[in-house]
Amino acid sequence: MELWFTEQHTKDVNFSIRVEKQLYSSQSDFQKIDIFDTKEFGKILTLDGYIMVTEKDEFIYHDMITHVPMATNPNIKKVLVIGAGDGGTIRELTRYSTIEQIDMVEIDPMVVSACQEYIPQTACKLTDERVHIYYEDGLKFVRTKNNEYDLVIVDSTDPFGPGEGLFTKEFYGNCYNALTEDGILVNQHESTFYDEYVATMQRAHKRIKELFPVVGVYQAHIPTYPSGHWLFGFASKKYDPIKDFHADQWNQLGLITKYYNTDLHVGAFAVPNYVKELLEDVKQ
Repeated sequence: MELWFTEQHTKDVNFSIRVEKQLYSSQSDFQKIDIFDTKEFGKILTLDGYIMVTEKDEFIYHDMITHVPMATNPNIKKVLVIGAGDGGTIRELTRYSTIEQIDMVEIDPMVVSACQEYIPQTACKLTDERVHIYYEDGLKFVRTKNNEYDLVIVDSTDPFGPGEGLFTKEFYGNCYNALTEDGILVNQHESTFYDEYVATMQRAHKRIKELFPVVGVYQAHIPTYPSGHWLFGFASKKYDPIKDFHADQWNQLGLITKYYNTDLHVGAFAVPNYVKELLEDVKQ
């Protein structure tokens, strides 16, 4: 008998992956956590039935959410990551010797422990001495911070369940306050391909535009995310991701990446017309 994992992308679209075996299943105080081993995508982490990470394509998401801001401002030293329980974003950040401190706020310790045991590919650097993990609500944590971080990465789940508070006006305002005068905010910005995701993206984009003088959206192709076309938000108090981009300086670091490169950095901000139209429909 074959076992399949199926995620509903919309009420009319399902995405299925054949499963070799289930490695882990547990209900935490916040969500249902499952880890499957699959032939095509390797180990996959799902939360409440939604794919968060797969071994085969995780590098795309983690490259793009991390290296774009780091190449824009190579002098980033103190980083706050909200979410990121699988550890992939942390892994990429620890590759920069110039970063002195990484604070990670994850609401669910069971996600972290499960990934450390079953998906070390992403969780392998959570024990780095620069990483400080806080198991609490990211919304509450960031309220207490002011002028503290050079970069805030919101590596959150979708805007329901535990991740719902990370899409509010209050949250983005607190992120703005937590950043230094030249700070950068990057967030996963959902997708615009399916209609039911559009309102969420536009709401987040509107709230960020109301706060930051520099705002942009960039894209990546992530096969296991709904539609495969995924967006990231870039916001900064000072740095423009194209005009202030330090391509030569980043290339001199000699980092080997599977997806990100400095040509792609520029091209990723050239979004399709239908995305432009949806972004332009967002009123200040």
